[in-house]
Amino acid sequence: MARIRPNYREILRLQAKGLSQTDIARSSGSSKRTVNRVLRLASEQGIAWPLAEDQTNDVLAKKLSTQKPAEQTSTERAMPDCKRIAQELKRSGVNKKLLWTEYLERCRLQGKMPLMYSQFCHYIQQDEACR
Repeated sequence: MARIRPNYREILRLQAKGLSQTDIARSSGSSKRTVNRVLRLASEQGIAWPLAEDQTNDVLAKKLSTQKPAEQTSTERAMPDCKRIAQELKRSGVNKKLLWTEYLERCRLQGKMPLMYSQFCHYIQQDEACR
């Protein structure tokens, strides 16, 4: 049975209009899980509405594919600077979520694959345990 590809452009357009993920799923004919995945991947890659005309569903499907290319491994992901993060966490008003957001932006600017938030926290926790 062939898998139906989501309408990436429509999902991003509806999100830009402020619809909830439930409403986007209902309107686009996708599952809530698919909508969540598409929006998460688009956010990670800095893809947002409005899109250029050349950003077709086929182009977006390749960009937002969850399958890693064969040559890409988890070791190619950008690792957080745990020493700097430990120092930043000592400051008032700074938390892991804020530092992860900054980390995502640095990765995007450098063209590197970021860690997910849970992985980011795991590495920070491992570093803290070694100190």
